[in-house]
Amino acid sequence: MKIDGSLGTDLKTAGTKAREAEQQGYSGVWTAETAHDPFLPLLLAAEHTEKLEIGTSIAVAFARNPMTLANLGWDLQAFSEGRFVLGLGSQIKPHITKRFSMEWSKPAARMREMILAIRAIWDTWHNGTPLEFRGEFYTHTLMTPFFTPDPADLGDFGVPKIFLAGVGELMTEVAGEVCDGFLCHGFTTEKYLREVTIPALERGRAKAGKTMEGFEIVGPSFVVTGTTDEQMEMAMAGTRQQIAFYGSTPAYRNVLEIHGWGGLQDELNALSKRGQWVEMGTLIDDEVLNTFAVVGAPEQIGSELNRRYGDVIQRISFYAPYANDPERWRKVMDDIAAA
Repeated sequence: MKIDGSLGTDLKTAGTKAREAEQQGYSGVWTAETAHDPFLPLLLAAEHTEKLEIGTSIAVAFARNPMTLANLGWDLQAFSEGRFVLGLGSQIKPHITKRFSMEWSKPAARMREMILAIRAIWDTWHNGTPLEFRGEFYTHTLMTPFFTPDPADLGDFGVPKIFLAGVGELMTEVAGEVCDGFLCHGFTTEKYLREVTIPALERGRAKAGKTMEGFEIVGPSFVVTGTTDEQMEMAMAGTRQQIAFYGSTPAYRNVLEIHGWGGLQDELNALSKRGQWVEMGTLIDDEVLNTFAVVGAPEQIGSELNRRYGDVIQRISFYAPYANDPERWRKVMDDIAAA
């Protein structure tokens, strides 16, 4: 199992953090699109490393269009010499329409078409295929030599891999059909992964006439750990808050419902509308916490992650929404690598 880390989006530290991650044995690092751009730090990460894979987990697809994503992906793949993964996600409707002022409709169908459009653009640039992409949401039919990158940019490593994040079955099927990998949302449990996510991915692969061979799943990874009681309490508090935040989102209700916790979503959503963010965390009891997160001393985390996910995922990225010491993960990484 590959082990990835979080790069963050601080441009002043991105290069140093990436170099340290490579030295510590991480396979890759990811950025997330939150308060800052997710692509710029990856340029610095590529510059300061030699083998480390770099990727977005996630970049908001519907905040952009296929041509801009194709350009970004091409350039980062070329500069990193084949180490870039374009990880996309849809976000939810209010953010797309109210924060980004972009269109929202049929998200799964739109995402499928967007990824196919990106691949069509890359095919034109890489192989000289005429650009004739016409879809319901995107149309790309103009490409002149002045705007065409040099195919030699990508050397022998080819175009980037595309990973897609999702929770719902339709979006997950799209990932299986048109992508190279799937980014499990942090708000995913072992039960949901096995009973909903993987079957949906398999249906998507079957649509494309493919098997799961070579397809990468980046597993769910809430981790609560520490070496003192104080560290454990802080880790649990931060993780409860993050689980509560995700649980308040109607789009993620199915994950709670599969465990019989649909009513919890109603409570969390009501509190979120009143801005009672701290109170939301108190609704995440130990049963819910231990279902979403692997909780224990550093020596216990690796074996539990392997027990839950070792047979169904190919890589994992620790998600720890609290202050932590990088050395805390050394034992975890060693245990996973030894499994």
